[in-house]
Amino acid sequence: MDHGHEHDVLFLGLGAMGSPMATLLAGAGHSLAVHDVDPERTVSLARTIEATAVAAAGLRDAAASAGTVVLMLPDSPAVESVLDGPDGLLAVMARGSTVVDMGSSRPASTVTLAAGARSRGIALVDAPVSGGVARARTGELAIMAGGEPADVDRVHALLSALGEPVHVGPAGAGHAMKALNNLLSAVGLAAASEVLAIGSNFGLDPAVMLDVLNGSTGRNHATEVKMARFVLSGTFDSGFAMRLMVKDLRTALDLAHDTGTPSPLSAGCLEQWIAAAQDREAGADHTEIAAYVAARAGVRPGPRGD
Repeated sequence: MDHGHEHDVLFLGLGAMGSPMATLLAGAGHSLAVHDVDPERTVSLARTIEATAVAAAGLRDAAASAGTVVLMLPDSPAVESVLDGPDGLLAVMARGSTVVDMGSSRPASTVTLAAGARSRGIALVDAPVSGGVARARTGELAIMAGGEPADVDRVHALLSALGEPVHVGPAGAGHAMKALNNLLSAVGLAAASEVLAIGSNFGLDPAVMLDVLNGSTGRNHATEVKMARFVLSGTFDSGFAMRLMVKDLRTALDLAHDTGTPSPLSAGCLEQWIAAAQDREAGADHTEIAAYVAARAGVRPGPRGD
């Protein structure tokens, strides 16, 4: 059957992470069709990476002829609205094709969508990523894949163009792992922010504190990377929004609740992040939690003397 110009990959969601990821896939030789809710962004990226721009009206046709549909969307409701229901892409995708959800969706939603896809002969792999915009650009993302082993194997080459895929379990396991990674990341950043604020109020220099912490047992990703690059620099531009971190923390706490796992530290962390998000602008970067903590402590979140 001829669908006109066929593409092996249809990529939806060309935001801060999606754009560099689509660029890498095109560079790896995949024939790509791309779509974003912002038509100008769709056309502009398609031109840059020599992909086919797909308008909203052409999505179903593009999905019908694609072997793989990759989603880099902000949340489960967005994924569900694209895939599910009579107007969803699952209704038109070919048997034997694959959906790869690379955003941070809710595991329970992923399990339900995967079962619905399977009943139509379509595979769904959840493959969320960690590493931020910097590692999306270099193809060094950590990729947590959930799904049937054969389905994950089928998209292994595609995922390997973006980073290092690890099969963590059945459908939904990738999204569970991603939420738990971000929970630990959020605890680390909030805690590092408090430690620097306490030290600053005592009279310690934050830059010196980071040097000492990074040579000591207290070090974590926040002290090693985020604090110097995004906080002490005053840029707060990691490319990952605070509201998305809060969403991921809610997912992780839902997982704790559903599994009957007591997690008081995690619950306290979520409260802190919600308070910070309410205090900051709607589009605030997640690293601004350090500015929120510093403001409450009455200190500046930058190096001494600035």
